[in-house]
Amino acid sequence: MKNATPLRRTLSALAATTLLAGGLLLGQTVTAPTAQAAGKTVVCDVPKMRQQSHELRAKADRLQQLGATGEARKARAQADALDYKIQNCVDAENGHAKPFPG
Repeated sequence: MKNATPLRRTLSALAATTLLAGGLLLGQTVTAPTAQAAGKTVVCDVPKMRQQSHELRAKADRLQQLGATGEARKARAQADALDYKIQNCVDAENGHAKPFPG
């Protein structure tokens, strides 16, 4: 490729990389296992989930008082994620949305 212009070399390298990456992605898609939750009913134990959320928030408050702000922030984030799942379960029971949209 001594006579090729820099743009032509760049484009051919880009094309080769794209084809290689596309082949890898296609291979992973073909060999990936199918989702096991498809078609099954998701059961939500809302009272238990609310209890876990409350415990996480209490843990976050204790950690905040001890000065561990990073750990407290992480516990609050876990509680927020749990509250989000609870709300999705409640909405699904009321027929407003599918559980755990993704």
